[in-house]
Amino acid sequence: MSDDATSFLGSIPENYDRGLGPVFFTDFADEIARRAAANTPARVLETCAGTGIVTRRLRDRLPAKTQLVATDLNPPMLEVARGKFAPGEAVEFQPADATELPFPDRSFDALVCQFGVMFFPDKAKSYREAYRVLAPGGHYLFSVWDEHRFNPAPRLVHEMLGGLFPDDPPRFYEVPFAYHRIDPIREAAAKAGFSDFRAAVLHIDKAVPDMASFARGLIYGNPVVEQIRSRGGDPGLILDKLTESLRREFGDPGHVPLQIIVFEVTRP
Repeated sequence: MSDDATSFLGSIPENYDRGLGPVFFTDFADEIARRAAANTPARVLETCAGTGIVTRRLRDRLPAKTQLVATDLNPPMLEVARGKFAPGEAVEFQPADATELPFPDRSFDALVCQFGVMFFPDKAKSYREAYRVLAPGGHYLFSVWDEHRFNPAPRLVHEMLGGLFPDDPPRFYEVPFAYHRIDPIREAAAKAGFSDFRAAVLHIDKAVPDMASFARGLIYGNPVVEQIRSRGGDPGLILDKLTESLRREFGDPGHVPLQIIVFEVTRP
């Protein structure tokens, strides 16, 4: 797993969940959970579950008897996720690397991964692992961000940081938006053995009621905050600058365009 995916530590999980979750993740979590539940799977695995935004929606939509296992490489993220569930709710949380899953072959009927594949250093291996743990007829649903030109808020952050640190720009905001070409993803999934490839581009203009909270999430809710500090920058000063830039660009309250691609493939 890439360093970007393993550095969600300290206060980052809470800032991620509180600042980025309501803008970046909740609407798309509703969609991927709806798609997963439509097949009425009996055993569901979620990889890269993070702070449980999709997990919560999966549990709400799936039948009560459906087994749900939520995994992430970062135990601190899963601790935030656990807080979204009452004692006795049927969810198992387990730290796990999506490219080396600790489950037997053919263990699940569905696998869900929202915004995780982009971080896998060995994407081919991740597809093989997904194929391995799925039973025949099982579905793998995963989503990725489309490129920067369709997601102007993170592009704004990336360009701002590049201007502030021209000799060594923080690169966190490159990775999540760099894996979106449909044909190579189709080919990689097919090579792993999957069939019945489907892709859907989803666009929303997301209402953001508090641009300052969103800006805080963009700086403090992911490893970019440590990339700033390691270069001698002041995250607080950069946050103030970013907040004003977001307000000029999108208003406050405002609307931020977001675009993703959702994929679904089947193990024959």
